Amino acid sequence: MTEEPSGGDLSRLRQLNAQAVLRALRDDKPLTLTELAKRTGLSRASTEDVARELIERGWVAEAEPTAGTVGRPARRYRFRADAGRVLGVDIGGHSIRALVTDLDGEVQHSTSVAVTPQLGRKERLAALDTCVAAALTGADVTAGQIWSTGVATTGLVDGTGKVMLSDSLAEWTGVDLAAHLRKLVGAPARVENDSKVAALAESWRGVARHAKDVVFLLAGVRTGTGLIIDGKLHRGFGNAAGEIGALPAIGWLKAPDQLRAWAGGKDEFEDVFLAARNGDRAAVRAVRRYTRDIAIGVSALILTLDPELLVIGGGFSRSADLVLQPLRAELDRWCLRTPEIRVSTFGDEGVALGAVRLALEQVESRLYDGTELSPAGIAGASGRRASGSAGER
Repeated sequence: MTEEPSGGDLSRLRQLNAQAVLRALRDDKPLTLTELAKRTGLSRASTEDVARELIERGWVAEAEPTAGTVGRPARRYRFRADAGRVLGVDIGGHSIRALVTDLDGEVQHSTSVAVTPQLGRKERLAALDTCVAAALTGADVTAGQIWSTGVATTGLVDGTGKVMLSDSLAEWTGVDLAAHLRKLVGAPARVENDSKVAALAESWRGVARHAKDVVFLLAGVRTGTGLIIDGKLHRGFGNAAGEIGALPAIGWLKAPDQLRAWAGGKDEFEDVFLAARNGDRAAVRAVRRYTRDIAIGVSALILTLDPELLVIGGGFSRSADLVLQPLRAELDRWCLRTPEIRVSTFGDEGVALGAVRLALEQVESRLYDGTELSPAGIAGASGRRASGSAGER
């Protein structure tokens, strides 16, 4: 004799069905009931019941009919990306950038503020506050409308959102960024190293979105890496995975000096690349020496991970036409198999977009674990959790 499902079982089943429909709509364009049923494996009747319930809760809406459709079109359903907003912040040595996006990661407003590596902690945090305020104003939202915040920064970050070590920013070691952003915005905040976050952006919707194993190289005044293993960001036991540049023998710490030598010791890197592009032999040699230095560490990572793809990002990626050929030659020299090399297309927003993805991961974990909540409920929960004492990860 088959037992009837208990009330708790039925409630859990409804939640699982709602999760399946939400995931399908999050990952695709607007879908009809028939298409939703095929993607979720639910019956059409169950799919219709779930869709109706999610519309009532505010997560789903009927999409506008497609223009030019003959006859009565089938109803299509879409995830309400406009139900909430998230914030992504990139705290760098020379600029701070903040993005406000909807729940699909579509940018509503982007703002940046110029800073310097020598800026003290108090002044840098003040610049951060100014940048966030400008982004919120530009997106026409208040801090209370932000559901989650993702933050990227230079240096090592621990599991509570505190900077454990930062050699490149003055007075930055020990700053509790998660606590600062929770107080500033009033929403849960997740903090991560900028190179790792940039790798996350590429895996999410960049040139690495179809690759499972990726080495991301942040090439600029600083050199850093982010690792994607089996489609997921790899942090390591102590969040220090990929920090191969800390080893002096690798040569990453002195690599930019090869470019500075051409510019008389100044950080005029764009001038070096421009001169090399125009045929200046000394500049070409400087770029090749720089490339040779970074290739040693990249080769070590490739030999260790055997990635499908190497992605070049960061400020120097704008001069990839000068770097790729000598880099590939060095990798061919040292590696058993040189992976495909791609250049990031995100420009200056790559790290901030990765921070947005951090924020969205927090929203999705609450969304899929608690679909009984409406968007207003999620927003309310965000505010309550942000006022707590625990750091968000």
